[in-house]
Amino acid sequence: MEKVSTFLMFQGGKAEEAMNFYTSLIEDSAITNIVRYGANESGDEGTVMQATFTLKGQEFMCIDSNVKHQFSFTPSFSIFVTCNTEEELDHLYQQLNEGGQALMPLGDYGFSKKFGWLNDRFGVSWQLNLPK
Repeated sequence: MEKVSTFLMFQGGKAEEAMNFYTSLIEDSAITNIVRYGANESGDEGTVMQATFTLKGQEFMCIDSNVKHQFSFTPSFSIFVTCNTEEELDHLYQQLNEGGQALMPLGDYGFSKKFGWLNDRFGVSWQLNLPK
């Protein structure tokens, strides 16, 4: 076994937009590789055939699916972010929740100083935590 990676499948050509958004929000993050579909290939030309990016050192893979599936992302699988400050948590929550859906609004749920859970505008689920 070489390695294990989190894999995100986007529909509607949103993979690159999502990667750019995520890497702009989280420091020490970058898009590390993008392979795009070319003319006469099985996906829409210019969309992401396969890409990798990192968020604070954690590697993710993603694609733009050219097949319309009956499923998408589910909140039962989420990206969990441990924040250092309340300001950092508030900023991430506000940015990620824009066009998204709050699952657990920011608050004190007893297990941390502040916590929020949301689906972003791409359907990816995020848990943002400020530990006690």
